[in-house]
Amino acid sequence: MQHKEKGISLGILSIAILSMTIILILALMKVYLSNQIYHESKKINLLEAEVAALKEEHSILQMNVEQLKYKSRIADTIFSMDENKEIIDATEEEAPHD
Repeated sequence: MQHKEKGISLGILSIAILSMTIILILALMKVYLSNQIYHESKKINLLEAEVAALKEEHSILQMNVEQLKYKSRIADTIFSMDENKEIIDATEEEAPHD
């Protein structure tokens, strides 16, 4: 009769070590990719916050430009009215009075 050895054979041990190595490599890859995704998402969030702030600043500046344009139009109209009044006054002074 043959005597069977009890325990783990070399083939089973090598398969177990190989499978554990593959699992470890896959787990490390997942951790690395998750870490990279996390850092990239932080960068994206910072950039999105900057974009939002710049858009808000742009709208504020656009409103300021519109206000300045309006004031300029009003000032030009008043200046134009003053010039017309001076011209009318000057022509009335030059005209002979009856």
